[in-house]
Amino acid sequence: MKGKGRKASLSRQTRETRILIKLNLDGTGKCKCEIPNGFLTHMVETLAKYSGVDLEISAKGDIDHHLIEDVAIVLGKAFRKALEDEPIKRIASATVPMDEALVQVSLDLIERPYVHLELPDLMYEHFLRSFAMELRATIHTIVLRGKDSHHIVEATFKALGLALKEAVAPIGSIMSTKSDVKWRTK
Repeated sequence: MKGKGRKASLSRQTRETRILIKLNLDGTGKCKCEIPNGFLTHMVETLAKYSGVDLEISAKGDIDHHLIEDVAIVLGKAFRKALEDEPIKRIASATVPMDEALVQVSLDLIERPYVHLELPDLMYEHFLRSFAMELRATIHTIVLRGKDSHHIVEATFKALGLALKEAVAPIGSIMSTKSDVKWRTK
């Protein structure tokens, strides 16, 4: 199943931001970022590296809040689009240490978005919430230890990447007792 084109290209343009993303779920962790926010660039590169996806992002925004939020929205949509309807492992967890910080992330890539976040940075809590809503995923983060907010946020993105890498792994059949969920519109 691997390499059958689990890719997405998306753009979003508003009065406040312009975001272009290309994503390949079956990549090697390469990331090319053009984002005018150093820490956001670092977190996006970290997420790509640890999840093993190839990612190209070009993002511009009027203020950091809008930029961070809109990158998360488009990134979540890109992951969802690249997944399409292919059966995947779906559920995964990862725990990552970074110096004094120890963070666990658990997720379920299901059509029931929910987040429970423990993060010392409200902007990156907002990033993960926006990402989860657009990915339509359940994401829980737990800070087991930590004092340095940079280490906690970075360990969270590393753990999220590792969990995503495992959860998007293709498998032979749908991981649900409900089988397929069919939507009908009139």
